[in-house]
Amino acid sequence: MLTLLELLKDGRFHSGQALGIALGISRSAVWKQLQHLEAELGLSIHKVRGRGYQLAAPLTLLDPLAIRAQAPACDWPVLVFDSIDSTNAEALRAIERGQAAPFLVLAERQTAGRGRRGRKWASPFAENIYYSLVLRIEGGMRQLEGLSLVVGLAVMQALRELGIPAAGLKWPNDVLVGQKKIAGILLELVGDPADVCHVVLGVGINVNMQMTDEVDQQWTSMRLESGKAFDRNHLVAVLGEKLQAYLNRHQIGGFSAIQAEWEQNHLWQGRAVSLIAGVNQIDGEVLGIDSQGALRLKVDGVEKVFSGGELSLRLRDDS
Repeated sequence: MLTLLELLKDGRFHSGQALGIALGISRSAVWKQLQHLEAELGLSIHKVRGRGYQLAAPLTLLDPLAIRAQAPACDWPVLVFDSIDSTNAEALRAIERGQAAPFLVLAERQTAGRGRRGRKWASPFAENIYYSLVLRIEGGMRQLEGLSLVVGLAVMQALRELGIPAAGLKWPNDVLVGQKKIAGILLELVGDPADVCHVVLGVGINVNMQMTDEVDQQWTSMRLESGKAFDRNHLVAVLGEKLQAYLNRHQIGGFSAIQAEWEQNHLWQGRAVSLIAGVNQIDGEVLGIDSQGALRLKVDGVEKVFSGGELSLRLRDDS
């Protein structure tokens, strides 16, 4: 089926006979594979009598060689999957199998993509970036302080470099354009954080997606914001370079070396917010973050600090 997609990805018309000859199958078998492409991958295929079959839009599939050529300094192995439950889940399995870090897992589609707090992550085929970079961390907890915020900065800068200047940060793990989410980060850790461990830097970026009914919050994509389609291989390369630069800064100077830059790009700095922790809600004003990446709020005139993976931040109606 994916061999057929390789033949169609140029966006031109191909006759059923020509496709059958190239694949060594009958025209009826070609027709069945086309139906599977539409049903399983959600692709739209035009069928015109006398001309053949054409994808509604050309596809550029993820290519490890193209990515490495554009980011030679990012010398980690790149593993690309056509379809997988989630790149973070595959990264964790690869760690268990003994895959040496660093390495990168990418997928054209996720069948069980997930965000923070168990939320589903919309993952249509060949439209967005589903990205999990695995690092081996030595040297204790200091190397983990504020790490998800560091990743957010790298994602934001990659988006800005490629033409999304309004991209900004929302504590702790989101990249927004205005009030709409364009990217999210999910970090998962295996091992002893006080000694040696592996951390999976999971990143989802809405790239060329233009519609979906799978998202229960305001969202946008690079294509919706700019009006043009993006080469996802180039985006992966740019993101890799940004991540490498920020991770090096973090390793040398700790999160405190990046704290001020993060605050400058926090879209909700100084805003009235509600912090949701389970069934509890805390209202306050965002003062910033501390040197470990925890949120600083002014609550009833007193500064308080909050951290934790299950916290959710929302703007108050009066903000």
